[in-house]
Amino acid sequence: MSDQNSRRDFLRNSTAAAVGASVLSGIASRAYAASDETIKVGLVGCGGRGTGAATQALSTEGPVKLVAMADAFEDQLESSLGRIKGALGDRSKERVAVDQKFVGFDAYKQMVAADIDLVILATPPGFRPIHFDAAVAAGKNVFMEKPVATDAPGVRKVLAAVKAAKDKNLKVGVGLQRHHQYPYIETLDRIKNGAIGDVVAMRCYWNSAGVWDPRKKREECSGEMEYQMRNWYYYTWLCGDHICEQHIHNLDVCNWLMDDFPAECNGMGGRQVRTDKKYGEIFDHFAVEYTYGNGTKMFSQCRHIPNCWNSVTEHAHGSKGYADLSGSRITAGSDKWRYEGKKNDPYQTEHDDLFAAIRNNQPYNEGEYGAKSTLTAIMGRMAVYSGKPVTWEDALNSEIDLMPEKFAWDAFPKVLPNDDGVYPIAIPGITKAF
Repeated sequence: MSDQNSRRDFLRNSTAAAVGASVLSGIASRAYAASDETIKVGLVGCGGRGTGAATQALSTEGPVKLVAMADAFEDQLESSLGRIKGALGDRSKERVAVDQKFVGFDAYKQMVAADIDLVILATPPGFRPIHFDAAVAAGKNVFMEKPVATDAPGVRKVLAAVKAAKDKNLKVGVGLQRHHQYPYIETLDRIKNGAIGDVVAMRCYWNSAGVWDPRKKREECSGEMEYQMRNWYYYTWLCGDHICEQHIHNLDVCNWLMDDFPAECNGMGGRQVRTDKKYGEIFDHFAVEYTYGNGTKMFSQCRHIPNCWNSVTEHAHGSKGYADLSGSRITAGSDKWRYEGKKNDPYQTEHDDLFAAIRNNQPYNEGEYGAKSTLTAIMGRMAVYSGKPVTWEDALNSEIDLMPEKFAWDAFPKVLPNDDGVYPIAIPGITKAF
């Protein structure tokens, strides 16, 4: 067997084997709830995605109750609680009983010490490694949104916590919901079974007009830390740039198809249109060429520029045909196939699957591929910011730590604006990014 095939088989099988073995090591505190027991849920991060994730968790089968909420900002927490109750309607009377509310940077510590069975982690992703590590140490099951980190030290912390979670038989879900979407599942299964022959190239895109504009002006905030956190999408330590925060979905699908992760990449990008200082430090376009160990290429684009060609899709080209993964269509010679089966809401199904695993005490841990697809996005950012090729080992072993030295409202992030409020922007060929 070639080294590449050995590596691919290891990546495909190691997670399942390790999780299965962990069952024998004993059940951690709060790791298991019988099918008729109420699963107590805590939410850390009360923005839009946290609100949605909590609503979906509370819409799973069996007794479940939201009992605790935590956020850096009290107004975020209260707004989220109202929206969750509104989304659940009458069901909120039996499924929402939040008698514990934690606010501030240390709110997550109070949360994981609380009497809960599962914690939802949905803060800006820069905090994910810290929160996930604490949740696992406290013996909590976890659902965490993607991406799971914004830098290599964060990815390494998550991978270590994933191993600890397996040893404790904790269940871990990651918000890469396409893995739970029926059309994707069947389409990729057909391709893996030879529907288009050997996959020789892939293309993936998250090209759009962008996301929300900065929500708070500088004068509305207590200082630089609050300003960046309120407008978190535009700061790399918090969001990872949009190649990481959004495009991870498309990159993850290609990794899933390959049962592998890229060996190296190179790319280009910049900040051409979204140049106002209010947009912080992130780029508005990336184009990255990834290469897997067997030579297969993945061509990646993501863009946040209005009035351009938009596409949020993935495509595979094989020796015998072509597949539109996002469109669930396969063409191989004269044979054409399109998914016509049952459709589902993958955002709901990912919670249904996680909660079923908790109730039935089944092995369940999505943390490893969540961390490695996150690193796939981070290495693409490294290549574009630096203008240099980046290997998987370069990315994984990078010592560049984006996180602030201290978390407090009077502390400072590592990247600060000049006197005119303009932030330093990465310059390919000059910036050290890994």
